[in-house]
Amino acid sequence: MSLEALNERVKKDLSCLAFGGPDWVLPIHHPEGHVYDAVIVGGGQCGLGIAFGLLCERVSNILVIDENSEGLEGPWVTYARMMTLRTPKQLTPIDLGIPSLTCRAWWEAQFGPESWEALDKIPKGDWMRYLRWYREVLRLPVMNRVKLKLIEPAEDGVHRLHIEGAGATSDRLLARKVILATGIQGGGQWYVPSMISEKLPRRLYAHTSEAINFEALKGKKIAVLGGGASAFDNANFALSEGAGEVHVFVRREQLPRINPIRQMESSGIIAHFHTLSDADKYAVMAHFFKFNQPPTNDTFGRAASWPGFHLHLGAPWLDVAAADDGAIVTTPQGKLTFDFLIISTGLRTDPALRPELSLVESHIARWRDRYQAPEEIANPMLDAHPYLSSGFAFRSRDEEGQNLLHGLFAFNYSGMISCGLSASALSGMKYSIPEVVAAVTDQLFRDDRKEHLKNFFDYDEPEFVGEWPKKSRV
Repeated sequence: MSLEALNERVKKDLSCLAFGGPDWVLPIHHPEGHVYDAVIVGGGQCGLGIAFGLLCERVSNILVIDENSEGLEGPWVTYARMMTLRTPKQLTPIDLGIPSLTCRAWWEAQFGPESWEALDKIPKGDWMRYLRWYREVLRLPVMNRVKLKLIEPAEDGVHRLHIEGAGATSDRLLARKVILATGIQGGGQWYVPSMISEKLPRRLYAHTSEAINFEALKGKKIAVLGGGASAFDNANFALSEGAGEVHVFVRREQLPRINPIRQMESSGIIAHFHTLSDADKYAVMAHFFKFNQPPTNDTFGRAASWPGFHLHLGAPWLDVAAADDGAIVTTPQGKLTFDFLIISTGLRTDPALRPELSLVESHIARWRDRYQAPEEIANPMLDAHPYLSSGFAFRSRDEEGQNLLHGLFAFNYSGMISCGLSASALSGMKYSIPEVVAAVTDQLFRDDRKEHLKNFFDYDEPEFVGEWPKKSRV
């Protein structure tokens, strides 16, 4: 099968499902202009999947915005420096149950079934190409190079989205529902320890989420702080680009070996996480965060195979200092000088860190507002996560915020404690995208419940038009 033949198969499958039927959502006429039923912020895999899900539910008055240029959405061809996805190739996160929309169908249409069988993990560049095809074949309404600056809530149920960017035709959008499909960093911000940010000039370090000029690091001596998967991805990438030495520093005495995601994928926890009590949810995610995601065996093997690779275990950074020839790093084992530092310390999640939520974040309920964890597992970082509904809707910590937050959804990393491994990993999207789509469409229907019911009770269009013949008299 060719890719052209697959495109036709997709159209046929969607036609059989009556995809693209008439919208049922009642239009809003607003003095300030057009009101979208939903604006999805983020055009990566989550945003695209949600857009398709809404279209399947006959909600087509939607728009996806993304701050990046077309084809560069998400991390895959920007700051993600792994060679392949870390997840099993057979996962089906955004096809919504349609086989012709799976990555496998896309792959086999170009390279054949034998190539798919021989494939271990999906190369990240090919995953990005699959996402581009998915967007194109479904004709999803995406506006690129548009950045959300601020959400201005309104009592009238219409949120004003202040935007900027080369792709914007105005400085604001109006939307009944706003879904923040903003990925791993969308619930907070990337984290650099203050010891580093306060003591070193910016030219000496970068976080793994940033663009790094590896060309300028050829032959250089580099330190990587962190023991998770991205630390080894960056170490391998730097060495493959010509770095002279890369030293990875891990505070633990041993590298993490267990990846709890693998257990969650096959046990039902991901699909049924929403049924757990708050106590169980918190305990599960506290256990999850305790492990950290280890590097894949192939990533570690590639990094360790380089003669310039060095691993330092039990080596937290106690201090850093700038020097004439680079940065000095102090660990329990002594001091070392490096030309450049790569920081792989993850992120911090808290709505207060998101500028677009500055007008509403004080009303957003956090887990610390609703649940007091046992002392042995309590974690301030978990407590700062928003306390979301099972459909990813923000909940208010006070009465004033209930109307302001109505219609706002956080389909990003910040949903982990409330909704599990859902919007934060490919493993969960098969289950979570239908959840958020259902929550958004349920709200749209409830908002207009009176009019929907009035239309139902007033409906008087005849369907049966037959005439029963009159009996003739004998």
